[in-house]
Amino acid sequence: MRLNEEHQALRDSVRDFAREVVAPVIATHYEEHTFPYEIVRQMGKMGLFGLPFPEEIGGMGGDYLALCLAVEELARVDSSVAVTLEAAVSLGAMPIYRFGTEEQRRRWLPKLVTGEALAGFGLTEPGSGSDVGATQTRAVLDADREEWVLTGSKVFITNSGTDITSLVTVTAVTGTEPDGSKEISTIVVPSGTPGFTVQPGYSKVGWCASDTHELAFEDCRVPAGNLLGERGRGLAQFLSILDEGRVAIAALAVGLAQGCIDESLRYARQRHAFGSPIGALQAIQFKVADMETRAHTARLAYHDAAARMLAGEPFKRQAAIAKLYASESAVTNAREATQIHGGYGFMNEFPVARFWRDSKILEIGEGTSEIQRLVIARDLGL
Repeated sequence: MRLNEEHQALRDSVRDFAREVVAPVIATHYEEHTFPYEIVRQMGKMGLFGLPFPEEIGGMGGDYLALCLAVEELARVDSSVAVTLEAAVSLGAMPIYRFGTEEQRRRWLPKLVTGEALAGFGLTEPGSGSDVGATQTRAVLDADREEWVLTGSKVFITNSGTDITSLVTVTAVTGTEPDGSKEISTIVVPSGTPGFTVQPGYSKVGWCASDTHELAFEDCRVPAGNLLGERGRGLAQFLSILDEGRVAIAALAVGLAQGCIDESLRYARQRHAFGSPIGALQAIQFKVADMETRAHTARLAYHDAAARMLAGEPFKRQAAIAKLYASESAVTNAREATQIHGGYGFMNEFPVARFWRDSKILEIGEGTSEIQRLVIARDLGL
C-alpha cells in the first residue's frame, strides 16, 4: 500500500520527532519509571492525539491510518510513548466519539483530542481477562438521585492515573437481559470522583514509561447521564473499539519490529569480530533478512486492515490477523536483535534490551494471540 503525500509527510515528521525528541530522553524515563509529560505535551502540539477526529471537534481531520503511522514511527524508538498515544486515542477518546451524546462529546473531547487530557478504557478485571463477558463490576441506578452507583475493580488500565487523566470509561453490569445473561453497559467515570480510587502503578516488565494502574470503585456515584451509548450495549461497544484498536496495536508491533532492524543494522556495521564487521557474516545477514521480511509482511497486514476499515468494509478478521502476526513478529525480531547484539543486548543502555522487554505484552494486550486465532477461525465459519 503506497502512502499519499499527506500520510508520507506525517510519517516523516513523526519519525523525526521520535529520533530527535523521544530517543535522547526516553531511556531515563524508562529506567526511572516516570511518565514523559513533556513528550506528551509536544505530541499534543503536533496534533497527534487528534489525528483521526474531525476538525469541528478540534481534531486534525485525518483518518485511522494516520494514527497507525504515527504509532508505528514512535514505536521504532519507544513503545511506552507509542502505547500512550494509541491508548489515548483508540481506547480513550474514541469511545466518547463513537458512542457519546453531543453533550458528552462537547464536555470531554476537546481536551482529549488535543492531548491536554487523557482517558482510560476500563474493561479487564482481576478475575476475567480474555473472558470480557464475565464482568463483575456492577452499576446500580439510584433513580431518586439520578445516579449510577459503581462497585468493583479493573486491572491493567493504561493512562488511568496520570496527572492529566480526565476520565475512564468503564464496563459494568447494569441488570439482566431477558435471556438471563448479564446486561453490560458503559459508564463514564471522571477522575477524582469520590469512591473512585486509582491504585499505585504496577511494576512492569516493559512499557516502563507508560501509565498503568488497577482501579477500584466503592459506592462511586456518577450522574445517570454518564451512561455512554445505549444501556446494555457496553460489551458490543467495547468489542468494536477493540477491533479498531487491534489495527493500531499491530502498527505499534510493526514499529517495534522495525526498530529492532534499525538497531541491528547499526550494530552489525560497527561491531567487528574475526577481522570484519559482523554484518559481513552470513549468519547475521540471514537473521536481518528474516527480520525485515517479518516487519514488511506485518506492515502490509495492518495496512490492509486499515484500508478495509476506512472503506467501511468488514475488517474484524483482518485486524486479528494483523495483530496476531505483527505481535509475534515483534517478539521474534526482538529476540533476534538481542542475539545479534550479544552481551550488549542484555544491557539496558542499548535500545534492543528495552525492545525485548516491551515486545511480550504485544502478544497479550488488547486480545491475546489465542483470542486472535479464535476470532479468525470463527470469522471463517468454524
